[in-house]
Amino acid sequence: MTQKIRSLGLSGIHGYEVSVECFLAGGLPNFDIVGLPDAAVKEARERVRAAIKTCGFNFPRGRITVNLAPADTKKVGTIYDLPVMLGILAASDVIRPIPKNAAFIGELSLSGDVRPVYGALPMAVAAQREGIEELYVPGENAAEAAYADNIKVYPVSHVLELLAHLDGRQHIEPLPTQVFQVNINGLRDFSEVKGQETVKRALEIAVAGGHNILMSGPPGSGKSMLASRIPSIFPDMSRQEALEATEIHSIAGQTSSKKPIITERPFRAPHHTISPIGLSGGGSNPKPGEISLAHNGVLFLDELPEFSRTALEILRQPMEEGEITISRAAGSVSYPSRFMLVCAMNPCRCGWYGHPSNRCRCSMAGGRAYRSRISGPLLDRIDIFVDVPSLEFDELRREAPAESSQSIRIRVNEARMIQRKRYQEDKIQCNARMNLKLLGKYCRLDSQCERMMKAAFERLGLTARSHDKILRVARTIADLDKSVDIKVNHLAEALQYRSFDPRMEDY
Repeated sequence: MTQKIRSLGLSGIHGYEVSVECFLAGGLPNFDIVGLPDAAVKEARERVRAAIKTCGFNFPRGRITVNLAPADTKKVGTIYDLPVMLGILAASDVIRPIPKNAAFIGELSLSGDVRPVYGALPMAVAAQREGIEELYVPGENAAEAAYADNIKVYPVSHVLELLAHLDGRQHIEPLPTQVFQVNINGLRDFSEVKGQETVKRALEIAVAGGHNILMSGPPGSGKSMLASRIPSIFPDMSRQEALEATEIHSIAGQTSSKKPIITERPFRAPHHTISPIGLSGGGSNPKPGEISLAHNGVLFLDELPEFSRTALEILRQPMEEGEITISRAAGSVSYPSRFMLVCAMNPCRCGWYGHPSNRCRCSMAGGRAYRSRISGPLLDRIDIFVDVPSLEFDELRREAPAESSQSIRIRVNEARMIQRKRYQEDKIQCNARMNLKLLGKYCRLDSQCERMMKAAFERLGLTARSHDKILRVARTIADLDKSVDIKVNHLAEALQYRSFDPRMEDY
């Protein structure tokens, strides 16, 4: 006898429907799972066998064949334990046939407990897209899956509880669709940072337009402190952005019943010893890396020259295209990777070049070698360069409170609102994502600005990419000023943030 149970699988961050087909026949006892299963899926045989017996049922004798369709797509993980068990019980007439509008995911313990799995939200979204009306998930995944629209999500903690519900003897209450709420409580505030008003202004512009930024300065000047407070001035996260970020974190196993959805902008700060795969993602069964976990948020690289050259060069494609593709023998997967890159570095290996104390002892060649570890093509993809000087004693002892993150955030939100309205038909959210067509439409310069831009282009030796980035930054500055047109002062400020190149500092 054959039974078909609906389930779901994952390819990248996208879910897709999987049919678990169970066939029972006479013959010598055998239990096979086919359909390109990995080792974890094959091991489901022993978990299912033990769970059926410990729940008080007889495991059927004879040949059992389980096919996971589509059979040409690799199946990964412990997602299919629960549907395989239900298929075997239904095929052997132990339980009633399973409803056609229901799908099941979950790992089984040997005692029949239903354990959580990765990727509950993207699979719930896929279930809704495939017309599935009821989704049964492990109890710890239920709150996450309930953020999908127009689908009933049932939390299951034990197999016997589920069977009683399907038989009508006990009712499991579905979770209501979860309401998304932004959470910015507990974020570090810019009011705690003394001085560095120029750097704060540069960070405000960077966040308002989604621009990449590099801060350079001696140790203790506040680079890391400033970067850690960037999430507190980010614009409000939309429900769609939160779902996109949650899908990636769910696949990476970074959601839980206590934190089922990402409610604040991701801020990822990997150590400079991270491997290229840790940054980009990958593995035999590809998982998202740091650049994907930073999607819709911030990727902060402290001590930028200390990262391996290979790891840094991986950033170039995602910074341009907003996604990264990982190719393996079994196929390719793409993960979204649209992040704001924030970098910090010292001006030399010891960090004290240019400091009034004259404590730097690096040679000229050593200093240039240190800074040259960052390639020109990578620096060309950074929009804003800003110097972070050491603070004077009077600035440290000043008791007057600095501007709060809330005040800065209000201006950032207003600028982003202007951009969302401007690009509502172009499906982009900020100035940093303007293509050449939009650049020509919204970044036109008057004659005075044209002369200034031409002089800067020749004096600074700008590339075509850096030329376009200056225009995008100038557009953001104009938006913060609530100006329809880019004016001379907007362009001059944008050029100021481009004139500093950390590789060109002279000893």
